[in-house]
Amino acid sequence: MTATTKQYSGASRLIHWVMAILVIGMIPIGFLMVQQGLSRSLQNFLFISHKNIGVLLLILVFVRLFNRWRNPPNLEPVEMAPIQAFAAHMTHIALYGLLLIMPLAGYIRVRAGGFPIESLDAMGIPALVPRSEALAEAAKAVHFYGSYAIAGVLLMHIGAACFHALVLKDGVMSRMWPPFGKRT
Repeated sequence: MTATTKQYSGASRLIHWVMAILVIGMIPIGFLMVQQGLSRSLQNFLFISHKNIGVLLLILVFVRLFNRWRNPPNLEPVEMAPIQAFAAHMTHIALYGLLLIMPLAGYIRVRAGGFPIESLDAMGIPALVPRSEALAEAAKAVHFYGSYAIAGVLLMHIGAACFHALVLKDGVMSRMWPPFGKRT
């Protein structure tokens, strides 16, 4: 049996923080890109960035899940009330679910709508869904409502991390921070 650690592995922390930065950046880009009154060139830049970062995030979700499967964390237990532990567990499940659903819904919306995804097109990867306005509209709705859901769950996650770091001072936040460096 291996000894418990105080932090996630360096790879886990790096993937977490890269994804955190990308997701936090995607939310305002996603809301801004659909606003009226933007210059066409800015709007195009935002759409292209959002689509291609979404592809990167989907890949990173699978890398993260694979990393977690191959290297499950072996962390020292932290005492929490059962409801708090349940909330933490459900928040993580919601985050992982939304991190899968959002790029997939975005992909389906774009491809079913007949639009390009420049990074995939450059690699010669064909659309994996048929062109269909009904499918594009359904995926657009999932992506739209999912954007509010992921923003809310992300705020809960950040709030909980801050609560652990600033109020409880129980070491939970330090497990994932800093994103680089040796384990403590």
